[in-house]
Amino acid sequence: MAGHFPGASDLRRLAMMFPERLSNGYRSFLDGRFQRERSRYAMLAEAGQQPEIMIIGCVDSRVSPEVIFDAAPGELLVVRNVANIVPPYQPDHATQHGTSAALEFGVQALGVKHIVVLGHAQCGGIKFFAEQSAPLSKGDFISQWMSQIAPAAAALGPHARYDAEAYQRRLEFASVELSLQHLVTFPWVKAKVDAGKLHLHGAYFGVASGRLLVRDVSGRFEPVDGADALLRKE
Repeated sequence: MAGHFPGASDLRRLAMMFPERLSNGYRSFLDGRFQRERSRYAMLAEAGQQPEIMIIGCVDSRVSPEVIFDAAPGELLVVRNVANIVPPYQPDHATQHGTSAALEFGVQALGVKHIVVLGHAQCGGIKFFAEQSAPLSKGDFISQWMSQIAPAAAALGPHARYDAEAYQRRLEFASVELSLQHLVTFPWVKAKVDAGKLHLHGAYFGVASGRLLVRDVSGRFEPVDGADALLRKE
């Protein structure tokens, strides 16, 4: 049929296989959270979104910023990619810029006041880079994407200085630091940071422990005040 791209019939067939887990979850959402926050959704639809915080997180299914920070609809602007990487400012680079476009939207259009780069433990993208794993497909998209953290790895020194677990953890932190450095290569990010209108933060989530570490002004990652006491509660 004219106007249909190849494979459209297959897509129509696949559309009938929507996961039951999602349908059930949606019905639960309608009966629960949506009912409780219906007025908030209506307000957001009418007035638009005005989040003050942007989170750059990983695609990892265990590290949902909305869950970790117990966020309501409209509170967080979230962009997720493999290994929570912020690429450097490259306006003339001949590729698409998904993360950079989201960053531009958050800073320039919405005027967010905080950007948080959220790293995490057991990051698959970092492990892929550290182990120099074989490509998962002919396109080798992950290796190309993860090559951006090579400067962070170089700063750590030889891989042999650490055992595999220690090296990965150090690289996870170093990657967050590199992404923060990349953020200020965007001229409009740097301008707002210099003017005190935008603040950049690094954070790191322990998947097994639930512990959140936040980068302080000295560059160290420290626990959130009072959080450890809550983690010790039974």
